[in-house]
Amino acid sequence: MYVPNGLARAAIRFRPSAFGGTFVALAMAAMIVSACGLLLATGITASVPPQRYAGAPVVVAADQNLRYTIGSGEDRDDEALALPDRARVDGSLVAQVAAAPGAAAAIADLGIPVRTGEGRAPVTAYTWASTAFTGTEPSSGAAPRPGEIVTARGTVGERITLETPGGTREFRISGTAGAPGTDAVWLNDADARALSGHPGRIDAIAVLPRPGTSTDALAAQVRHALAGRALVHTGDDRATVEDRSLAEAKEGLIGIGGSFGGVATMVAVFTAAGTVALSVGQRRREYALLRAIGATPRQIRRTIATEALLVAPLAGVLGCLPGVALATWWFGQLRDKGAIPPAVDLSITPLPLLIAVAATVLTALCAGAAAARRPSKIKPGQALAESAAERLRPGWIRTPLGVLAAIGGCACAGLAASETGENAANAALGIVMLFMVAVGLLGPLIARGCAALLGLPLRAAGAPGSLAAANTRTNARRLASAITPIVLAMAFSSVLVFMHTSEDRAVEDQQRAGIIADQVVTDPAGLPFDAVARAAATPGVKKAVGLTRSSVLVPKAGSGDTPQEVSAQGVTGTGADLAEVQDLGLRAGSLTALVPGTVAVDTALATAAHVRPGDRLALVLPDGAKAAPKVVATYDRGLGLARTTFPQADLTTHLSAPNPTTLLTRAAPAAAGPLAAFGRVTDAAGYATAQSTEREVNAWANTVMAAVLGGFAAVAAVNTLVMTVLDRRRELGTLRLIGTTRRQVLGMIRWEALLVVAAGVVIGSAIALATLVPMVNGLTGRDPYIPPLLYGSFAGAVLVLGLVATSLPARAALK
Repeated sequence: MYVPNGLARAAIRFRPSAFGGTFVALAMAAMIVSACGLLLATGITASVPPQRYAGAPVVVAADQNLRYTIGSGEDRDDEALALPDRARVDGSLVAQVAAAPGAAAAIADLGIPVRTGEGRAPVTAYTWASTAFTGTEPSSGAAPRPGEIVTARGTVGERITLETPGGTREFRISGTAGAPGTDAVWLNDADARALSGHPGRIDAIAVLPRPGTSTDALAAQVRHALAGRALVHTGDDRATVEDRSLAEAKEGLIGIGGSFGGVATMVAVFTAAGTVALSVGQRRREYALLRAIGATPRQIRRTIATEALLVAPLAGVLGCLPGVALATWWFGQLRDKGAIPPAVDLSITPLPLLIAVAATVLTALCAGAAAARRPSKIKPGQALAESAAERLRPGWIRTPLGVLAAIGGCACAGLAASETGENAANAALGIVMLFMVAVGLLGPLIARGCAALLGLPLRAAGAPGSLAAANTRTNARRLASAITPIVLAMAFSSVLVFMHTSEDRAVEDQQRAGIIADQVVTDPAGLPFDAVARAAATPGVKKAVGLTRSSVLVPKAGSGDTPQEVSAQGVTGTGADLAEVQDLGLRAGSLTALVPGTVAVDTALATAAHVRPGDRLALVLPDGAKAAPKVVATYDRGLGLARTTFPQADLTTHLSAPNPTTLLTRAAPAAAGPLAAFGRVTDAAGYATAQSTEREVNAWANTVMAAVLGGFAAVAAVNTLVMTVLDRRRELGTLRLIGTTRRQVLGMIRWEALLVVAAGVVIGSAIALATLVPMVNGLTGRDPYIPPLLYGSFAGAVLVLGLVATSLPARAALK
């Protein structure tokens, strides 16, 4: 442990600009690490008390994840992937659970979406048996018998029509229950099972204990009775059974805090370490003098470590404050957009903050130790000589490592080009990181090349340009430290933003070309179950086709054994009917062969899964059931429409809400009025525009990540430029003493800033393109779409920041 000494304190007191820049960089790093750490911790520990199952201490439900294994031997690893829809348990398990010694009752719980005949929004109908653990009692009338229903509205004896997944039925109201004004309904258990759309399967089993039986003992007995055929939930874990959104929110938070947080932390540490190294490098003359007057290598290292311990802990602690604010804002935005249940709160615990402070201190110590290696070991005479002029020989450690990182980035980009869908997109940040490491390690060589390339045109700008060219040529390391954060900001922001613009453009183009229906009817709450039949009977409608949106999992949709979730649409109607309202861009096969037991798939998916018409595609249906339908056709517009197309009959029993979400019709314009009774009516162009608006909401996360990383890198770039300019007070003063005018000095600074910005923008854009081209091609099959105005705004912002960050401190230094 190092004890602060007078030399370190004096260095901080007399060189505030260098240590101020270090402080800012370390505080920003702590902010990023703490914010991502808080989101990750919340994702791991988030829980909400159960509501519906509060009265049932033990709940049995199906595993809501697809379990799979990757690797083999010692590298074998078990993984899980959330299913697109609710998985259900076999109703026959109720009797086995009820036979557990401590179980007083095992109650089959089932909720099904229904609509009243009055055109109201969908409501959920529950089995009346569930009132045994929810505590609901009739306020009037009696429990429902077959053909009867209990509602929160209406009067006893009234007849009511319900649209259910199992068909439209009329019921007699036998009683009322629940809070006044609510829309809940309860069915007789036999009716609920028959009309659920998935007969024989139930949502969950609520287990009530015998007197004197503890929850833990009952749970153990139920597990033994089930023998692994379902999962047993207790405590707050019961909430994940009644609301799948909690598990999805936890997965999203872990993804942001873990995956993105890991990349963001690497960027933050990488940038902060570069700033610390720059601060140490700016004082090489001081260390050379110390070595000349007898300071030992250990004393030099101790001084640098003490400086780090004086600055880093305070920077880490203060950086956690905006980190908490960033995490709070980020979490609040996710909750407002429906990605997180309202009952979940951000968990602000000490551990992520302590880790952020420790990472900040460790970064400062490691970066200082690495930067101090040469100043502490070099001979005093050689140190004085090198302090007067920059060493031109490339490092024998960093140069080979930089070359390897660049080769690794190219290799990973080539590998990613062979992937499709999300597998291709997920590799983007990793490729950028490899290229950024290469830029950081090869910075002096890159800077020297940029100075040589841009030095000739600079000399044509008169005395200021000539001075700028000479400075950049002889101070490549200083130039590299300024270029690197600009490259970082440009590369990360471009990849995150332009990946979305490219995908958005491809999706919109495919939707506009693929929807050939005259009218498109949509409803956010879902269309009525019999919307297709009623629309087909509407005067003026020639053809009506319903589409039900969902997703399926394809185990072999890319390299490795990780399943890929792909979009799916269930078609109510024949394949020939679909071809009249939707042009999938057929590549091979025929949609007329689309019958139960078959599937049509996107060409890119078919290629990745190594199937073609006539083969069988192994996949997992939304509720976890495995299937292998026969491929009858492949098509090109899967990204904008759906990557798999099924007959509706093959999806109905595997969806919680099997009613159609979109209705496509061929009809005369006059039919638009009657069709409005089902939902919002628009044409193909209007539908594509509405879908684009939804994608903008989905792209919000990418924009925030780009803002966090790009903003951090931009601040780091400004910080570095200010540090380098303020460190040149003596140089600027000497230029003034030998007759250089103030205007010429400021002109030189501006030309240097332009060179730095130009080099950073060009290199950052090249890294972004090297990442985007294979990524977007694998994702969309097209080249990236880069809006000129958006790209120009990025480059313009970097230019303005570069000029401001150099001109203002230069003016201050010349006073």
